Amino acid sequence: MKALWRVANRKPGMLSLGTGDPHFSLFPMKKVQFEVASASSDLDDPVATWTDAGSDAPTQWFSSSRDEPGSTPFRAAMAYGTGAGLPEAQRAVTELTKHYHAPRDHVCTLTIGNMDGVSKLFRLLGSPGDHFLADEFSFNALTNAPLAHGISWVPVRIDQGGLIPADLERVMSAWDESVHGRRPHVLYTVPSGQNPTGCTLSPQRRKQIYELCQRFDILIIEDDPYYYLQYVDDEASSQPAPSFLSMDLDGRVLRVDNFSKVMMPGMRLGWVTSSDLFHQHLIYLNESSTQHPHGFGQIFITEMLSASGWGLAGFDRWTRSLRKEYQRRRDVFLAHFAREVASTGFARADAPPAGMFVWVDVHVQRHPRFRTDLRDAEGCPPRSNVPELMDELFERCLDAGVVVMPASIFATPASPGAAKLLGGDDSIQNRIHFLRTTFAGEEAQMQPALHILGQVLRDFFTELK
Repeated sequence: MKALWRVANRKPGMLSLGTGDPHFSLFPMKKVQFEVASASSDLDDPVATWTDAGSDAPTQWFSSSRDEPGSTPFRAAMAYGTGAGLPEAQRAVTELTKHYHAPRDHVCTLTIGNMDGVSKLFRLLGSPGDHFLADEFSFNALTNAPLAHGISWVPVRIDQGGLIPADLERVMSAWDESVHGRRPHVLYTVPSGQNPTGCTLSPQRRKQIYELCQRFDILIIEDDPYYYLQYVDDEASSQPAPSFLSMDLDGRVLRVDNFSKVMMPGMRLGWVTSSDLFHQHLIYLNESSTQHPHGFGQIFITEMLSASGWGLAGFDRWTRSLRKEYQRRRDVFLAHFAREVASTGFARADAPPAGMFVWVDVHVQRHPRFRTDLRDAEGCPPRSNVPELMDELFERCLDAGVVVMPASIFATPASPGAAKLLGGDDSIQNRIHFLRTTFAGEEAQMQPALHILGQVLRDFFTELK
């Protein structure tokens, strides 16, 4: 029906007896008005001004009305729409994408947020029995999404610098289709401030990974919600690392963006940037599932990125200022961590170059009950008791009143065949000695929470055997 409607509207001035939309004059709403933080060029640090000045902080207003001239965004956004999204909103995010990534021959498709965009790409690109590649630690809500469609994961090793190109090459070179089935043709990765590890791919690694994907004909799903939160340096002119989209020559990159981390997560609006081939398929997938993106979110973004709102310049000022604030919070967190946790000698952490998370390495091998000779069954290779010890540590943290996220929940589940290919002697279960912590929450809670974590570690590691 959506396709038929697009054909019917090719000729201007058509008289419609075919639509099932309620008439806009019967919408019980006439106007949407937004009061937002000012991102004026007069402000050196708009985020600090917004948070420090409280009710006296300068604001900007923009609105969209049902009845005023130029009210098309309101009427269209509040009616049934197309899978591509409101044209005005689509143009707004397209200009935003061009500003930061300058992609070649790519098109933007609006979604109802990050999960929606990524999960639809999994459905679009995979079939039952397929294997996809992913960072060995990933956000579990997303890595769980394709499992119901019969798609399995092949985890790729990561280190402090993110996904390791040599391991990607090793996995792909060793793949035997007669044994494991079709070779993986999709890589899902979070290149900046990766959740949960906080690692960020360097420009050199991004280039190496892209070239490997060219060599093995792999599509890249570039999920980059922390792109604007790359703590490059203190210079206002500093630029984030180049995206995979910006270096794409073949149309193999499908980039997923959203406003959740720099605006409001509840707005539920994002977009996928891809070649036109994938764009058309995403439209059909949208129209057969969610139909169209969030109406209020489309109005907000259209007006905010317009000349009467922030515009691109204001958005850029806001995100740079936001990056500065999160970097300050990160540094405060790490200072408390050094005093309360690292000083115990039982855990360490590096400063994440992007994102919202600190990946805490627990020195579990120093625990008096640490073992490496466990066997799950006769004939199985020996393993460590890292999973059991980390589960116990997690429970102790909860009992003491502090919430941390154990690495085990982020371990990308490998299919049985992939697990054999990856090697049983170096199982990810031996490497889940990490805790994910965040500096994005209440700043006043950082020190007391880390104090509790430090005390739990002391008690846990100094117990008698």
